[in-house]
Formats: sequence, structure tokens, C-alpha cells
Amino acid sequence: MIGICFESSHQRGMGHLYRVLNLVECLKENDQDFILFINNDLKAISILQNKNIKFEIVDLTDYFSDWESDLINKYNIKIWINDRLDTDLRHSQNVIKNNIKLVTFDDMGTGAELVDINFAPMIFDDLQNIKGKKVLTDLKYLILNKEIEKYKRIRTKAEKILVTLGGSDTYGVTLKVIEILKNLNKKATIIIGPSFSHRSELESIIDQRFIVKNTVPSLIEEFYEYDFAITGGGVTPFEAGASGLPCLIIASEQHEIQIAKHLEKIGSAIFAGYYKNIDLNMFNQKINIEQMSKAGLEKIITNGVENIYTEIINI
Repeated sequence: MIGICFESSHQRGMGHLYRVLNLVECLKENDQDFILFINNDLKAISILQNKNIKFEIVDLTDYFSDWESDLINKYNIKIWINDRLDTDLRHSQNVIKNNIKLVTFDDMGTGAELVDINFAPMIFDDLQNIKGKKVLTDLKYLILNKEIEKYKRIRTKAEKILVTLGGSDTYGVTLKVIEILKNLNKKATIIIGPSFSHRSELESIIDQRFIVKNTVPSLIEEFYEYDFAITGGGVTPFEAGASGLPCLIIASEQHEIQIAKHLEKIGSAIFAGYYKNIDLNMFNQKINIEQMSKAGLEKIITNGVENIYTEIINI
């Protein structure tokens, strides 16, 4: 049995949930038993319930009751996977004292030093400071939605714009982007996620140039209809790039800056800065859409989850 522990919240966002859901699909395909452990986030819990995925609610801030050992024994867990960025040493100690394997994703917390594998494909700065018995940083360990394979195409122009800034958009960056696009007299489709909490402000500034979609069934399928996307700096610009959809990235968190710069370096995106000091000039510059589209298709692969599964079962 594999236990997967992750965090979802308005502050943290929903990226970890979606990554775990992609991992879960791989486990199902390989007939692997699993159980999810999640903090009490109502939006994420609703999604898991709708998908009929087995889970338990846990207190991720509790380092003293040793709930980890209770769950390990209850479900006979052999591999524990964390997807919540900065794990605590006390948590890792509670897990590994049960003589099971511990895996984590993009983990720069104190608990990372005890893990068997730290998959860190979204960390590009301070690589020497990533902890773990085995650290894997290559993009071939990036988990992306397999649906991308059905919706790849090369873009040659930037007529249809999509704005998608995460399942929660913690800081209301969508509102800033709309105002910028209004000033440039540009049209766009706006996608808001299940934890978006700025609906009233959005309604007050939207006009006929914008279409708003709420929690679309498939973001990947939605990508196919557009030529250019404005996104945050999480997994979304990787998925867009792998689809051939060029991006303008606005980092909502400090750690997203390195992601945006890396995607700019490989040519699939441009970086418009941190959300507190957005570079408005980046919205109106001439860009080679076709070149950016081809760069994403060529350099961002979609079989990362299979590579991860292979590493995990061979620990």
C-alpha cells in the first residue's frame, strides 16, 4: 500500500492536489493500492469524493501525536509520499521509524534530509541545497496531465488569449491581469478555479471583452482553443508549454520565480515578474509565437509520472 500525504488550501493553492490526481491515475493503471492523507480543505475533499478516491483527513501541523504511525499500521503502508513542499524533520522521523520508504516532491524543508527520494523537477536554483538520499531534478520527473498528448498543436499567432492563474489565485492576480488587458484593449477568456475567492471584485471589473469560465472540466482541453496563455508559475505553464501553448508567467510565490525564469530560458514562456511588481511592458511586446510553441512541444515531456513510478517501486 502506498500512502500519499498532501496539502491543499487557499494559501497553498491546489497544484499539489492536481499533481497527486495525476499520480493516482498512474497507480491505478499499475494496480497499486493507495490511500490519500489530506488536511481539512473542503474544496479538495469534495473533488476527491466526486472521484471516489479513498482518503483520510489529517492535521498536518501535528508533530506530536504520531498520527503517521497510526495510519502506517492501519493501512500496512510500505511507501509514504509527501507532496506539500516544506516537510518538517519531526514528520519524517515519525514516518521512517516504521521502517518504510519515504518519498517527497520539490521539498526544501528540514524533513527532506531523511527521504529516500526527493523528486525536484521544479527546483532550478540552489540545487546543491536539495536534501535527500537520492535527488532527481531532471524535467523527466515532472508530473503532467497525460491528456496533453491528445491536445498538442503548434501556434502561429496570438489572437485568442487565455488567463488561468490557479485553482485559488491566492492574491487575486487575475484582477490585476484583467485591468492590464483592459488598458491594452485586448480580449481574453478568464478561467477561475474552485477556491477562487475574489468573485465579487471580478464581477465589478469585467466587461464585454471578457468571457469568464468557472472550474472547467478539463483545463488541458481548454488550452487547445487558445493561442497564448497568462498563467502563474506552478505546473500550469509546463502543461501549457507541453501542449504547444506559449505563456506569459506572473509569479504569485517567490519560489515560482525560478520556474518562470527556467521556462523563459527554454523558450516556451516569457516572465512578467512577481505579482507585486508586474512588468507591464511584457504584455505588449512582439514575440515569436511559433518559435515559443515549438520550444514547449520539443522540450517539455509528458511521461514523467511513469519515470517516477519506476523509481518508486525500485527503491
